[in-house]
Amino acid sequence: MEKSFTHIEAGRARMVDISEKNNVPRLARAAGEIVLSAETIERIRTGTVEKGNVFATARVAAVLAVKKTPETIPMCHQIPITGIDVDFEIGEEAISAVVEVRTVGKTGVEMEALTGVSVALLTIWDMVKSAEKDETGNYPHTLIRNIRVLEKLKG
Repeated sequence: MEKSFTHIEAGRARMVDISEKNNVPRLARAAGEIVLSAETIERIRTGTVEKGNVFATARVAAVLAVKKTPETIPMCHQIPITGIDVDFEIGEEAISAVVEVRTVGKTGVEMEALTGVSVALLTIWDMVKSAEKDETGNYPHTLIRNIRVLEKLKG
């Protein structure tokens, strides 16, 4: 069976009509990670980053991003978000972020979870960028990777 693109009709992008769908509980979890230097990871671990609490700031940024997803992803519907959880784990070379989004609605929340995790990781980068820059002002080792949907549940 060939898959079709639901957001394209006659060559044009369109928002899918969900008016006939039922409201059901939905959940999506997304994850990703940011690779940082060992020194930067230690500064985050010990709470000595000059800009402040990295995880508290990234958590708030993720929540705001989830709530604003339809403003940045053109074909996303505005849906009632009923819950958001943001968690971080410090590894040896990277920090992992997981964002879980819940709703009772007519469409899924995977784009909201992906947006939340992306902005959380970008916020971490912004919080520590002065420590990650090399002598030319570039970021030769810093990178965001493995952004993905871990789970999507309906009903």
